[in-house]
Amino acid sequence: MDLLALADFNLVARRGGFGKAARATGRPKATLSRRVAELESSLALRLFERGTRNLKLTEEGRALFERTGALLAELDETASMIASGGQRPKGRLRISAPLHFSQTAMGRIAAGFSLKNPEVRLEVTSEDRPVDMIEEGYDLVIRVNPDPDESLVGRAFLRDRLVVASPDLPRPTGGAAAPAVARGVGEARTWHVKTPGGRSTIRVEPVLTLSTLITIRDAVRAGVGAGRLPISLVSHDLADGTLVNWGDIDGPEIALWTLYPSRRLLSARVSAFLDFLKQAFPNGTADELAAYIGR
Repeated sequence: MDLLALADFNLVARRGGFGKAARATGRPKATLSRRVAELESSLALRLFERGTRNLKLTEEGRALFERTGALLAELDETASMIASGGQRPKGRLRISAPLHFSQTAMGRIAAGFSLKNPEVRLEVTSEDRPVDMIEEGYDLVIRVNPDPDESLVGRAFLRDRLVVASPDLPRPTGGAAAPAVARGVGEARTWHVKTPGGRSTIRVEPVLTLSTLITIRDAVRAGVGAGRLPISLVSHDLADGTLVNWGDIDGPEIALWTLYPSRRLLSARVSAFLDFLKQAFPNGTADELAAYIGR
């Protein structure tokens, strides 16, 4: 595929017409039209519906524009950065992050990154659902224990673990059930935990059901029951003695990953954000996240 023709196609699509693209760049309208026609011919596809007064992308044209626009922008950014000897990151950076991490740490991270990189327009969406990075136009996603995906690469930058935290109440014995704050309907009625003395199980009876970890923590603090919570969210309470730890949840650790498309060049904006996370959490431990969150 002719990259110059592809770049001209993206220019026309972005500007909304050959005339507008020609006026914005000072290039001949006929040249742009010829380039796009050559691209259509090479692909055997119609990319634009050409009316008498307007120009509209076909379905195939829109798909090509959405999938190549960001790539061409990154190529242009990389070339400019090399030519200038390494300019500061600039442009829009779209990130999708999980709700809990966004509520506890993302505001401070975003503010610090923006102050350090004023030419980057950072946009963060908080959501726990899987997103299609290419289709939805994200540059980077942060996810908890993501499933393997051959189209994405990344790394774990933080690690945490779940504990059973409770008010200063005696741990139930003899098979009795403990009052608990559940996260969502259908949470397991038996929690498997690890303690210095070995593995054990705790039967629970949900007395309250909430949807976010912060609200669960606040309810546990209020004494309504025990809850399964990240150690980073309750470490200060455990240190102060306002909550007690009944043990670590027996299961895989919680790992937060940064992910980006494997076939996309790593832009200066994404690299800068990854570097900022590394500076904020150099060892990636739960203690570092707890200190970052504060109280």
